[in-house]
Amino acid sequence: MRHRSVTDSSSTKMTATMTEATFQALADPTRRAVLDLLRRGSQPAGEIAQAFPVSRPAISKHLRLLRRAHLVREHREGRHRVYQLNPEPLRAVDSWLDQYRNFWNMSLTNLKTFVEAEYAKEQTQQMRPSAVSPNIKNPKGNR
Repeated sequence: MRHRSVTDSSSTKMTATMTEATFQALADPTRRAVLDLLRRGSQPAGEIAQAFPVSRPAISKHLRLLRRAHLVREHREGRHRVYQLNPEPLRAVDSWLDQYRNFWNMSLTNLKTFVEAEYAKEQTQQMRPSAVSPNIKNPKGNR
């Protein structure tokens, strides 16, 4: 059920596969930290590895997964592999998340409207003078 496509369009399937790869890559905190590091600019793999307390081979695996998800680009400069952030797959994730932002914004707007209406009702009820109790005598002695 997990890999079932909603439509038969090959471009939709490819986009869904790429988005799934992006989410899988983003699921790991070390990979997210690598992306945060690359937001500052391109860096050689060795410098990226030095920024983390895990082994170089472990960082290499993370970089490979990020590259396969198209979240980073790799190029060679001499003997070094240099990585840079590729924001395009993140735009697809942002577009997907935007649907949920719209849902929550609408829900919160509706909640705000409801709460304000209830508050206004309470204020109106508190401002009404209370009816005089029949047991209280009129100052002139009339009931």
